[in-house]
Amino acid sequence: MIWLKRLVVVSLLCLMGVATWLWLTMLSPWFYERPEELPDIEQRTQQVFVYGTLRYLPIRWVVMGTSGSPKPARLDGFERQGLDLSRNADSHVDGLLLTVSPEALQRLDRYERLGIRYERVEQTLADGSTAWVYVRLPMVSELDIHPPAHRIALVTYD
Repeated sequence: MIWLKRLVVVSLLCLMGVATWLWLTMLSPWFYERPEELPDIEQRTQQVFVYGTLRYLPIRWVVMGTSGSPKPARLDGFERQGLDLSRNADSHVDGLLLTVSPEALQRLDRYERLGIRYERVEQTLADGSTAWVYVRLPMVSELDIHPPAHRIALVTYD
């Protein structure tokens, strides 16, 4: 019978750990501040194309507090690499088109770490409709940065 008590305790601890992580990630005032340079969210219904974890209803409910009225959708000219997208003219990504309120879009921005990890760009889907798509910001190692052709000396003038 002791094993049953231990199983219950371990299960409760795991559940509390997941609940704490979800609260810290989705609702807490810590760990994410929307960058000031980002424009304000328009106060109207928005369309968002999702292709990763947000395809799953429980994740959408935790993140947005709603299902988003999902409809199947396709984004041409991209391919999925893990949870990221990269341009590929010969490929497409299947996902869902969500209809969200400004509040739900703000919660999605927080989940995707808009301005820090992802940017939200407007794309045309295969059916001709437009939707926001979260695309990974480039890593410094992926940027095409070339050193200057000539050495530069920084001098201060008094």
